[in-house]
Amino acid sequence: MDIAIIGAGNVGKALGGSLVRAGHNVTFAATHPEHAAEAATGLQARAAASNIEAVSAADLVILAVPASALGAVAREIGDSAAGKVVVDVSNRPTPDPAGPSTSLAEELQAQLPGSKVVKAFNTAFASTQADPSVSGIAADGFVAGDDATAKQTVLDVVESIGFRPVDAGSLAAARTLEGMAWLNINRAIAGGSWQDAWVLVGPQSAADASRN
Repeated sequence: MDIAIIGAGNVGKALGGSLVRAGHNVTFAATHPEHAAEAATGLQARAAASNIEAVSAADLVILAVPASALGAVAREIGDSAAGKVVVDVSNRPTPDPAGPSTSLAEELQAQLPGSKVVKAFNTAFASTQADPSVSGIAADGFVAGDDATAKQTVLDVVESIGFRPVDAGSLAAARTLEGMAWLNINRAIAGGSWQDAWVLVGPQSAADASRN
């Protein structure tokens, strides 16, 4: 699959490396093209001269940018991303009880009405995105979205890089996923270790349960 990653920081590079190893064609783009070129170096990925160039040639777009940059990126790529699956990886720096009652992913969907926004990868640290196996166990890769086909596409991508894919439901479930991410981040800040990952214990479906 041709995948564009907007953002060349730790998350973008971690996901890019995993996606290339899984056989996907990855193109990086960033505000500063030299950062995209640096991220692509050594990963058998390519760098685009602009976000629009990367998005236009992609089947799937991953926004690996800070939450504060989502609005600007959405305005820039809106037309180019029409009809495409756009994956939101972001989390709010600090949850605000008096803030919006929606998730970042839902806000992004409103800003990209022509795209199919899916929430994924946000509950995993960059180290886990680079290697989804934690103590020999595949970390869970939660995926939320309103479009069933788009969500399945992302679930397949999540599985292809080594996560155990977990269908988290509609895009509104991104509110929960963003809360899960903050819990993990808060624990990491307090404990000094960024190695934790979410793993649900037990069968994922009634069919799985019946086989046990």
